[in-house]
Amino acid sequence: MSLEDVTREKWATRIGFILAAVGSAVGLGNIWRFPFQVGQEGGAAFLVMYLLFVAIIGIPAMLVEFVVGRSSERNPINAFDRLGHGKWRFIGFLGVFTGFLILSYYSVVAGWVTRYTFASLTGAYFGEPAAYFGQISSGPAAIGFHALFMVATAVIVAAGIQRGIELAVKVMVPALLALLIGLIGYAFTLEGAAEGYAYYLSPDLSVIAANWTSILPAAAGQAFFTLSLGMGVMITYASYIDEDRNLGVDGGWIAGLNTTVSILAGLVVFPVLFTIGAEPGSGGPGELFVGVGGAIAQIPGSRFVGFLFFGVVTIAALSSAISILEVLVSYAIDNYGVERKKATAAISSIVFLVGIPSALSLDALTVFDQLTANLLLPLGVFLTVIFVGWVFQDSARELAKGTSGNANGTLPTLWIWHIRTVILAVVGIVLLISARNMYQTLSGML
Repeated sequence: MSLEDVTREKWATRIGFILAAVGSAVGLGNIWRFPFQVGQEGGAAFLVMYLLFVAIIGIPAMLVEFVVGRSSERNPINAFDRLGHGKWRFIGFLGVFTGFLILSYYSVVAGWVTRYTFASLTGAYFGEPAAYFGQISSGPAAIGFHALFMVATAVIVAAGIQRGIELAVKVMVPALLALLIGLIGYAFTLEGAAEGYAYYLSPDLSVIAANWTSILPAAAGQAFFTLSLGMGVMITYASYIDEDRNLGVDGGWIAGLNTTVSILAGLVVFPVLFTIGAEPGSGGPGELFVGVGGAIAQIPGSRFVGFLFFGVVTIAALSSAISILEVLVSYAIDNYGVERKKATAAISSIVFLVGIPSALSLDALTVFDQLTANLLLPLGVFLTVIFVGWVFQDSARELAKGTSGNANGTLPTLWIWHIRTVILAVVGIVLLISARNMYQTLSGML
């Protein structure tokens, strides 16, 4: 079956696309990964760097992926063939590979969250939160919940774009925002709220000056992770939208809602951590579970609050996981004409198997996380920016579609030169620093 013979679904509504993209961006990166990154990288100093990176680099880079996706109407690999630049398809392979690795360990963490949701009803982790996390974070039980989460993800993706993904996110994303706002109201009443807000919202710029080689790549990796950039997701989602959509406006909404969720998550987590006397960042991947779990155990109505909180995180995890799996399934459908349900079942099974090492070892999971977020995602963005900025001649024209402007208008022109210069330079610097940091980390482990 040729690429031209493939009939692709489209988003039924604009809000469906925006919520699907927001659902992809909003996930464990915002609620699980973001708080311990803030804690490890200087609190509010990291928050400032992260917000700057999203505004100056993240949103324009998202438009880069939108341009490739909509203009090609193909998955990240075939997009470059469709645009007449088949030699650049290695960028698509890199993105799909990166997303595949992320989903393999992401599902393991989501399995922890799912287990904590159910455990809240019985109070299983209330007595010894740290010991409980140590018991469930690796081993056969972790593998079992990893499998359960992958099955749930596969069921939604197998249903298709409109009846599966779009329908699910229209429920999940608003529910996530409503529940987070409710939890913020609760966190505001805690004893450590003021101290937590000060740590989280009052930046010490000297911390940035002294630690920028650590904070910059961490902020970049977090921005790309939470915006789902560098893994082919936004290219895939944009391939399902029509030419009359304004990519700039949609991108702004997606990035804005995603960043809002990250900020809201911090407003829940840090008051809780300071209330129980926990040091932010010290818990690593288990910080959300040990810190917040321990706090939940000490409050009235703990079982209901715990179920509510971890239920929110489960919703966020599922909305992101379906987007990554859709990238892989889209490739199988576009290239081999495989029926969606069969492709979803086969690929989900492979992802599950690759995730088993992360379910057996926290060290393995940490290596996967650092490799993908700090190195592979920036590399994917860097290469895609080179292609759109310097190789694909219709970039500005594609961005101008759906607006009142044209390819030679002010905004498309500014965007092109911004990605050709500022983004290329900044992401290049991030890559060099990240490669050095990764080398030092691996050397220390050997």
